[in-house]
Amino acid sequence: MKPNYAAITAVAGWVPSDKLTNADLEKMVETNDEWIVSRTGIKERRILKEEGKGTSYMATKAAEQILEKRGISGQEIDLIICATATPDYGFVSVANIVADAIESTAMSFDVSAACSGFVYALEMASNFIQSGNYKKALVIGADKMSSVINYNDRTTCILFGDGAGAALLEPDEHYGIQDAKLYSYGKGSELLRVKRGGSAMPLASNEDLLEREHYFYQDGKAVFRHAVTKMSDVAAEVLGRNELSGEDVDWVIPHQANMRIIEATANRMKVDMEKVTVNIEKYGNTTGATIPLCLWEWEEKFKKGDKIVLAAFGGGFTWGSMYLTWAY
Repeated sequence: MKPNYAAITAVAGWVPSDKLTNADLEKMVETNDEWIVSRTGIKERRILKEEGKGTSYMATKAAEQILEKRGISGQEIDLIICATATPDYGFVSVANIVADAIESTAMSFDVSAACSGFVYALEMASNFIQSGNYKKALVIGADKMSSVINYNDRTTCILFGDGAGAALLEPDEHYGIQDAKLYSYGKGSELLRVKRGGSAMPLASNEDLLEREHYFYQDGKAVFRHAVTKMSDVAAEVLGRNELSGEDVDWVIPHQANMRIIEATANRMKVDMEKVTVNIEKYGNTTGATIPLCLWEWEEKFKKGDKIVLAAFGGGFTWGSMYLTWAY
């Protein structure tokens, strides 16, 4: 019999120990703590500095926590999806590397939807679970953004950090993912992207490196306008589709891109900020990892049956929102 829902039954998170504070950035570029905090809400971010360790290292750490918490082995996992914009290699996928690390032969693949990737991956895993053919799906959001950041560019280097978070989805008759609405707008790619390093514009010479097009780029003002509108609108749309008001929602878990975007989303949903999870001050924007890291840090505050709304906006453009009920 096919299950009614796919429920989150465990969450985990992992961040590097090395911190990059606003004071550190003041020594690297022309900026200061007051300017960064007032415009972004970020005070520090974590950086994975160990040579040779990429996104899969952090993703594996989060995956191992999930297995330990649930008391299961990697062989019991049916599906692994990793949402990442910074894979270790052009291929193999990060999810495949994680599968090997936890001794799993599950179907595994990556999702590339930038900061919306984790919500995209949750929706995909939910459908796999609801098919009745999969029992345990491991969904990971992980990014090593420090690998694509130009630390001479004060407009972007202040925003991002490294980290990973994960969730286990299992069948449930009563609780779990209730609804999701996801969008994309390909024309937005020119405003937020890493231009060089793929098949269309490979890195082929030292001159290519000097152009610095293999680093992250964004048109900050344009992206901000799109993010505020689209993230808040899609969250409100999901509420409306499920006949919910802001008062009905127990928690909102927004992508941690900018404190002003988070506040605008809560305001559009008419949700008090006390119900909104925020950890951007500690980690910055960890791209695919922001939402699962919030799930991990707030896990003990969630109660069975809590109504939770996720909302994200990312490069592509991609954006979306999800409504779920907490299962434990």
